[in-house]
Amino acid sequence: MPEKKIQEKTGIDFTMEDPWRVFRIMSEFVDGFEELAHLKKAVAIFGSSRARPAQKYYKLTERITYNLAKADYAVVTGAGPGIMEAANKGAKKAGGQSIGLNIEFPIVQKPNPYITHLLSFRYFFCRKVMFTKYAKAFIVLPGGFGTMDEFFESLTLIQTKRITPFPVVLVGAEFWKGLISWMHKKMCHEGRINKKDLNIFKVIDNPDEIVPFIDKFYKKR
Repeated sequence: MPEKKIQEKTGIDFTMEDPWRVFRIMSEFVDGFEELAHLKKAVAIFGSSRARPAQKYYKLTERITYNLAKADYAVVTGAGPGIMEAANKGAKKAGGQSIGLNIEFPIVQKPNPYITHLLSFRYFFCRKVMFTKYAKAFIVLPGGFGTMDEFFESLTLIQTKRITPFPVVLVGAEFWKGLISWMHKKMCHEGRINKKDLNIFKVIDNPDEIVPFIDKFYKKR
């Protein structure tokens, strides 16, 4: 029964009552698991929602996901504009699965038109579980806070062995070099992380090297 009808019948406001909110959270997990259970090979793409079609990383993303789709990988994004749109566009152009996990902001994000399978989420953490559960690799392009959140969460899960290791690829060496240098000089040299933790991710700028890298990673296992 929709939340609005239940609220009218019971007088309970779902946005104010945490116990009732649990059911919404459960429903998002159940729906996500049911809808994505068929995925055998999928790759999640993260990056700025502000990238535009004429820009370098938008075009690069299209090529990357075109290659992934041709190699029978489904492409999963956050369903929005920018890098997400480019990723879905490349996958759809190649005739592959182009999946979008949309998020309901206070103003609902409009899904991009290149998605072939769409799911919507109210809670960021439910949506993030779907990325980590069903993606065989993360490909991270230049972006903002949300992109950094996804990148560092993947590193944390792998570092703490809370998830089976998977390839984490950074695209855009020029963009990432300052952060990586800081990680070496501050996090590693000051003993905040181990040197081997910096091997969890790899920088690859050539779009034609990404599919072979992912395939090689799993052949070794």
